[in-house]
Amino acid sequence: MGWRARAGSPGLSAQAGEGLRPDETSSRERQTVSSIDSDDIKARAAWLYYMEGLTQDQVAKILGVTRTRVLRMLAAAREDGTVQIRVTSPIARCARLEREVRARFGMERVVVVPDPQDEGQLPAMIGAALGQLLPDLLADGMTIGLGWGRTLSSSLPFVEPMGYGRSTTISMLGGLTHVSLSNPSEFAWRFADRIGGDCYMLACPVFAPDRATRDALLGHRGIAEVFRRTDRLDLAILSVGDFTRDSIFVRYGLLERADLDGLERAGAVGDVLCRFIDADGRVLDHSVNDRVLAVDPRRLADARRTVLASGGWSKFPAIRAAMSLLSPEILVTDERTAERLLDG
Repeated sequence: MGWRARAGSPGLSAQAGEGLRPDETSSRERQTVSSIDSDDIKARAAWLYYMEGLTQDQVAKILGVTRTRVLRMLAAAREDGTVQIRVTSPIARCARLEREVRARFGMERVVVVPDPQDEGQLPAMIGAALGQLLPDLLADGMTIGLGWGRTLSSSLPFVEPMGYGRSTTISMLGGLTHVSLSNPSEFAWRFADRIGGDCYMLACPVFAPDRATRDALLGHRGIAEVFRRTDRLDLAILSVGDFTRDSIFVRYGLLERADLDGLERAGAVGDVLCRFIDADGRVLDHSVNDRVLAVDPRRLADARRTVLASGGWSKFPAIRAAMSLLSPEILVTDERTAERLLDG
């Protein structure tokens, strides 16, 4: 039931644009950009236009400036290198939060993306930032353990094909029986397809019907081999799930109502690898956690590096708890979450 596949085919890339092209403005118009168009507002205009896909009129309305001024700022951003393939000049506010969160939690690296106008875009934005970060973290021959979710899946279009034939990608949890956006096994396979090498997946459901069934499945030779391989992770990449009415467990009926009520009474604030945790980052002593077929997040302390990529208002309690549980070396999140982490 533990499943291995070979990966390494070319991936996809995406590019989009809208409205008048900034490079169609004349050189003279570019030179008229006022000195009061600070680097911050120019970078934010570039982010809204190129990364969030807003129109020039929408950007102008959000920033409180004219469309002509937005056009000039975008042209200047193209001309001075602020915009290349992505927005490379960090917004000062995000850069400050990155430094402060890194210092507060003793982290190796922190990436903070601007808060979007539509919070529904946040998983895609954090995923994009994660995908752009990964080339700095990956090397051939590494063993990489993966979580799952929309945020992590959103990183895939931004992961360049690497051809790392000696690498090993491992899905750290079983599959879901009902999901539409992403599935752990599919994400692991697609990730391995981008970077190359072998892929190991848990060919079993993430929730067994009872503890005895879970224990029996853990004794299967193929499944046991996948778990053994997670003892030697060079990199673990995770997100967190919230515990709200919009959580995936509620939306797809993955757990019974009685289970969800019991978890709520026990103090669940979210999950890491489908194991529910409390506000202090402790894995709950609950029957649902006894049925999970996934790597215990407490074992990830042995990974050489752990990346936590997650954000959003509803997920903050789970993110704060996961910070205590995982002590990640690297965090990818949004402005509001970074601020709340600093507020304690």
